[in-house]
Amino acid sequence: MPVNLSAPVAAQLLPVAGVSLGTAEAGVKRADRKDLLVIRLDEGATVAGVFTTNRFCAAPVTVARNHLAAGKGIRALVINTGNANAGTGEQGMQAAHTTCIELAKLLGCLPEQVLPYSTGVIMELLPVGKIVAGMPQAIASLKTDNWFDAAHAIMTTDIVAKAVSKQVQIGGKTVTVTGMSKGSGMIHPNMATMLGYIATDAAIAQPLLQQMVSEAANRSFNCITVDGDTSTNDALMLIATGKSGAVIDAANLAAMQAAVTEVATALAQAIVRDGEGATKFITIKIEGGKDAAECKKIGYAIAHSPLVKTAFFASDPNLGRILAAIGYAGVGDLDVEKLKLYLDEVLVAENGGRANSYREEDGQRVMQQSDITIRVVLDRGTVNATLWTCDFSYDYVKINASYRS
Repeated sequence: MPVNLSAPVAAQLLPVAGVSLGTAEAGVKRADRKDLLVIRLDEGATVAGVFTTNRFCAAPVTVARNHLAAGKGIRALVINTGNANAGTGEQGMQAAHTTCIELAKLLGCLPEQVLPYSTGVIMELLPVGKIVAGMPQAIASLKTDNWFDAAHAIMTTDIVAKAVSKQVQIGGKTVTVTGMSKGSGMIHPNMATMLGYIATDAAIAQPLLQQMVSEAANRSFNCITVDGDTSTNDALMLIATGKSGAVIDAANLAAMQAAVTEVATALAQAIVRDGEGATKFITIKIEGGKDAAECKKIGYAIAHSPLVKTAFFASDPNLGRILAAIGYAGVGDLDVEKLKLYLDEVLVAENGGRANSYREEDGQRVMQQSDITIRVVLDRGTVNATLWTCDFSYDYVKINASYRS
């Protein structure tokens, strides 16, 4: 079960003026579940995004990037689950283009104004006929207060839907930010197996919007990892409709950035809490580094270690595994004599070894918690970094061993 994560409440997901969402049961992988989402944007909305760095990126990623770059004004997004349309060659590209063409016909816009997204099994041809057949149903259900159903429609191995809203005052105007994401496994930064969509009714020029979504991703989705696998399909999109009347510029950028980043962070952490088979949510804080790069190197060495992750699942304070991960992280001039390792408030290691004050029962007590913080104090600079991960359980293997069945 997800770690201290509750399902979103529909009434708490605030509509964003200028954004309508509609879902359908297209039967992409199986019947009787919502697996198709259409998001329609009012004319004048701006859209920006960041995508997977996986060189084997999926066809819809390539098409979405190209359509964004065309600069013709995005009017719709279409998302299917159950099939990733990745590793599908030219047929996959044709399927992604067909999806855009057919939705554009129904909405009265250009194909280049449609962004496609897919998530699911890799190396299987997209059943584009089912998706096209489901579009009228999705369009018929379009409404602004449909974020709850939309968040469910983009789930794959997720147990809990992920969506959140926030309102802030900017320039005397009430600005709404609502977002949703999906992801549970194949999670790693740059990006992760996740799709994320955040919308606001503020007016934000596209270059500034791109800056904002990149910053939000770097401080949220690029700080999580479940298993170290970078997906072929990830995307995080930020939409601004301008319907609130609040115009974002240099004077109020910080407040808007903070709101978007807060929503992105909540969604990113929800993905880790819903990590496949997760029983522990682990915050890793690296403090006192020379630069962000070395802090993240050490943080990810800990977060990706199967030995560390399985020890946390077992609630076994075999904490030498953390020291080993720090040591092989690739920071060549690290002085381990200066380093301190904490588990929550418990000092575990200092002066190159076990702290004199450390007691096994203290480590055991912390390890039994569902939320745990690992803190590594490097004492070699002023830079800090925070990452989030989870443990590895038996269920992670079961889920991924039977993913296609």
